[in-house]
Amino acid sequence: MAELGRQQITQSQKMMIFILAMSLFGLANLFTELLPEFTFGPVELSVSYFAFIPLTLCILFNPLYAALGASVGEIIFGDLLMGDFSGLGELEGFIEFTLAMYIAGLLVKDPRNRRQVGLAVIIGVGIDQMLSTIVDIGKVWFGIEGIEAVPGLPESIVAIEAFSFVNEMVISGILFGLLPTLYFIPRLYGKIEPLLGMKPRDARPQASMTEWISLRFVIVSIFLGFIAIVAEFMAEMDINFAVWEPEFLEQFGSQYIWLPISAAAIVLIIIVTIAVKMGKSQKKVDSKIA
Repeated sequence: MAELGRQQITQSQKMMIFILAMSLFGLANLFTELLPEFTFGPVELSVSYFAFIPLTLCILFNPLYAALGASVGEIIFGDLLMGDFSGLGELEGFIEFTLAMYIAGLLVKDPRNRRQVGLAVIIGVGIDQMLSTIVDIGKVWFGIEGIEAVPGLPESIVAIEAFSFVNEMVISGILFGLLPTLYFIPRLYGKIEPLLGMKPRDARPQASMTEWISLRFVIVSIFLGFIAIVAEFMAEMDINFAVWEPEFLEQFGSQYIWLPISAAAIVLIIIVTIAVKMGKSQKKVDSKIA
């Protein structure tokens, strides 16, 4: 009975996964702000995000709550607390990233299978970057965004975005996605799940790919992608709201970043402490039942 009970994720455990992903990925995104960026004409070389963090959480835990938590963490700690929240325009990145990480987590049925993990990482980052590339090209192609690589030649944006896509796949997809994920998954699998009082993922029922890639799933994904595109187009046309860019933050300079870093770190420490206590309590309950 104890084993059967632990195969089901409770609402409190889902919330723990959500907050853990939110604080951890939010903290990681803040540190990417401290990394140097290199610009070569219209092309920018930088670390967009540490993809291995949400991917690892989505693969080990509930993919939906881990993906949502990571996206919310980016908005709260990377945008709102940094005073760089673009309102409606943030919806595009939120939908694209959440959908990509969620699909990546669903693709892995056995976290111990390195081939499944590697394929899920590449597909997850690829979906996120491809959707972003399509939106960026569309904004220039339809004249919503005025910046063009070659004046009067919107086709040139395709070459630049293609190079940017490859660059992101190498940096975010491989260097900070595939390699770290393949390193951390085997070392965390079976060790981190008990902190939340859960069994490792292969002990829970796994849906086959044909069960979750249904017509309904495809329709919902297309609809969400359409909303993301519309939201970004509206933001570029100054049809925007809920923008948060306070001018008073400029007086603190670059040192202000340590405030949101501290906030994210505190939330992370609190949630890990609570998770450890929950895990210990669950072990005591299981030992008594057994």
